[in-house]
Amino acid sequence: MIDWFAYVQVGVATVAGLLCVVLGLVGRRPSDLTMGALALVEVLLVAQVVVAIAAPAFGNAPTGDPLEFWTYLVSAVLLPVGAGFWALLERSRWSTVVLGVAALAVAVMVYRMLQIWTVQQA
Repeated sequence: MIDWFAYVQVGVATVAGLLCVVLGLVGRRPSDLTMGALALVEVLLVAQVVVAIAAPAFGNAPTGDPLEFWTYLVSAVLLPVGAGFWALLERSRWSTVVLGVAALAVAVMVYRMLQIWTVQQA
């Protein structure tokens, strides 16, 4: 797992999540910029799925629990999609808040996946 790749994901998801939460609480709908940032996070997550599948073949497997890693990865891929569709369909302030919370949850999951991949000892 490439550290900077995970840190970019965490940073983009955190900024997009905070923007969505703040805008939702002040009564605005999600902007195209925040939706685009979350779409970028989703693309990075899909790339991470490909890396996670291919990396063990090159001797770079997670050092922590693989089941925990894959649970986080699948959740992180599905959560923004569901929240994004709801935000696009409803376009309310609460859907924006939920979208932001989903993005922040993804940031935490990606950071935890980085820890599982690189920090823990088997």
